[in-house]
Amino acid sequence: MAIFCARRRRLVDLVASAWSWGSHRGIANGHHLFRSSGRPTIVHKRGADILHDPWYNKGTALPPTERDRLGLRGLLPPRVMTPQQQIDRFMSDFKSLERTTRDGPRDMSALAKWRILNRLHDRNETLYYKILIDNIKNFAPIIYTPTVGLVCQNYSGLFRRPRGMYFSSADRGEMVSMIYNWPAEDVDIIVVTDGSRILGLGDLGVQGIGIPIGKLDLYVAAAGFNPQRVLPVMIDVGTNNKKLLDDPLYLGLQQPRLEGEDYLAVIDEFMEGVFTRWPHVIVQFEDFQSKWAFKLLQRYRNHYRMFNDDVQGTAGVALAGLFGAVRAQGKPLSELANAKIVVVGAGSAGLGVLHMTRKAIGQILGDKSKATRNLYILDKLGLVTKERADADVDPDAKPFARNTNEGLREGASLLEVVKQVKPDMLVGLSGVGGIFTPEVLREMKNADYKRPAIFPMSNPTMNAECTAEEAFKHVGDHIIFASGSPFDDVKLENGKIGHVNQGNNMYLFPGIGLGTLLCGARTVTDRMLSSAAARLASYMGEEDVSNGKIYPPISSIRDISKEVAVAVLRAAVEEDIVEGYRDLSARELQQMSEDQIREYVDQYMWSPQYSPLIYEER
Repeated sequence: MAIFCARRRRLVDLVASAWSWGSHRGIANGHHLFRSSGRPTIVHKRGADILHDPWYNKGTALPPTERDRLGLRGLLPPRVMTPQQQIDRFMSDFKSLERTTRDGPRDMSALAKWRILNRLHDRNETLYYKILIDNIKNFAPIIYTPTVGLVCQNYSGLFRRPRGMYFSSADRGEMVSMIYNWPAEDVDIIVVTDGSRILGLGDLGVQGIGIPIGKLDLYVAAAGFNPQRVLPVMIDVGTNNKKLLDDPLYLGLQQPRLEGEDYLAVIDEFMEGVFTRWPHVIVQFEDFQSKWAFKLLQRYRNHYRMFNDDVQGTAGVALAGLFGAVRAQGKPLSELANAKIVVVGAGSAGLGVLHMTRKAIGQILGDKSKATRNLYILDKLGLVTKERADADVDPDAKPFARNTNEGLREGASLLEVVKQVKPDMLVGLSGVGGIFTPEVLREMKNADYKRPAIFPMSNPTMNAECTAEEAFKHVGDHIIFASGSPFDDVKLENGKIGHVNQGNNMYLFPGIGLGTLLCGARTVTDRMLSSAAARLASYMGEEDVSNGKIYPPISSIRDISKEVAVAVLRAAVEEDIVEGYRDLSARELQQMSEDQIREYVDQYMWSPQYSPLIYEER
């Protein structure tokens, strides 16, 4: 007991000093954890500079004592508002905006909501994240999918205040030094894109920066990353989007995309620069086109602490959904090995799902050679078989190529495959809206499963393979439905409700990042990722699963992220790849029980609160 109490006291002490914001924010010695009301923050600026800094600015909540010592008296209205009053005022404005835009074009309404949140982010980060966390279910679709797609398409026109860093092919030879232009002394997580495959919208060039920004807002809100220690990055290597090349207002390089060794040289230099300055940072790759996604993942994953969310995060969420569909049959998870699964889409996401599913089935069977026996993949040419010419098939799709002597022809259509295979699970990651036609959906009634799974997981909404209403209408009220974009639950003719699950990557990637950070894992391994998926799959209770609910409510995202982080951390410890985090050694992590790990993770999750500001001259 004495040892446990000593370790607990040590944990509390570590937590009280670990999150360093760095001297760029004027914090004495760079050591403060929480923006809590009891721990003051040292600042080196006064007057209007405070009001123009979104990290320090409290707006009308600045108390009289701080207004006096920071030279703010007279620069604000005299009444001091409470934080709750500030929240109420913002929500009143937001609801008024909802009412006034309700009958207008949907895209204009979505962008208007994004703008009002973005303006709050620009002036008061603490209030922004407090409101985001408290309203995550309603605001996640605004700061991320599906609205982020619209934001990226219009980003050059929406750009007001720079956020994150931009590296381009014009910066070759300078990136290592450029890294030091970022004012934070420490960065925990970077999300980077080259803008080549933004959601299902294709090449949006430098405008794809909206994706890393949105992802990192979710890292903060869902997993409690300190917002001063996250960095969104765009690597601009040109664009092949003719509309952007001809647009005089486009903010990126107006030249064709680099290819081959020239492209790799830019990404290599960026990675070298990042890990030179921040050796322990985590880099998440996001929305790289398929031909580079797998190649870059294999190039870096054994040398750097990085992962690709499109390949590995999507795969983990989908795998958790497949396990959930097995649970909904009243079967043990091991029965996944016998489920017939058809995946439509051979991009990075579709292939990632199949590769992770193959590994899971291989572990169940204890025989990797049999793990693909019930897995099928279709690309833009149809069913991939061993008759396909090498030049026409992605090398990563070859393990799933079928034999034509099974009664299926090379390039068979989705309808042909569904008729012949009678799949139990149909997963869409094609980016082709409506490809799950009524004819295809009606054929899913013939699945061996009493509750077939329909997963149209492409984003944004217009690219979903089918809608929830279509799936329930054509297959029946007994299905398990999960989509990538949000859909409303469906009112069925029998008076029941068809439950809609959203298989959003935000269930996993924040927790994966948090668990990796807090144990100091040298790399992000397959076991860490599969442990994350398994924890997500087991999160829902049996009653919920029997009612068709295989994913938790988004409103529980902070607890979900904590549980995922615990699973990731434990897996890393069991693989003996941890190096510890700050003053907590690998040995101490290895000696922790799961409850102690959970407490450790919980203590490190940042929460937005105003802290007293104390002025100090440099």
